[in-house]
Amino acid sequence: MLFVLIAVIVLAGGGGGAYWMYAGKGEGAESEAEHTESTTPPAMINFDPFVVNLADPGGQRFLRVTFGLVVEGEDMAKEFAEDEVVRLRVRSSIIELLSRQHAAQLVTDQGKAGLKKAILEHAAHNAEHMKASDVLFSEFIVQ
Repeated sequence: MLFVLIAVIVLAGGGGGAYWMYAGKGEGAESEAEHTESTTPPAMINFDPFVVNLADPGGQRFLRVTFGLVVEGEDMAKEFAEDEVVRLRVRSSIIELLSRQHAAQLVTDQGKAGLKKAILEHAAHNAEHMKASDVLFSEFIVQ
């Protein structure tokens, strides 16, 4: 009797799992395809390199960083490139942010991740129409 009960539970669990896996996957694939079609492909806003003195005691340490912001579509990237005031506001805000950093924090993975998040927040605050989703470093030197 115990073996029959275990067999029924295993078969029911396997059947339910198979249904969930195949039925759910079909719906998810359709939703994912619809989502992909409705969004515009991302674009990149590249910044000139930033070189700032860090906030370490003595002022002897500096950071050189080059990065780009991933935004929603070429139209947004083009609009940002053409609006000099917004571009300079964002750059100035990021320079102020970078110059408040400490070398010991920046050399860790958590420090870089925190810096990415802060850059996104500063960009969003100074360019309200811009929807940046990621920061991609192409150069990151702490000296």
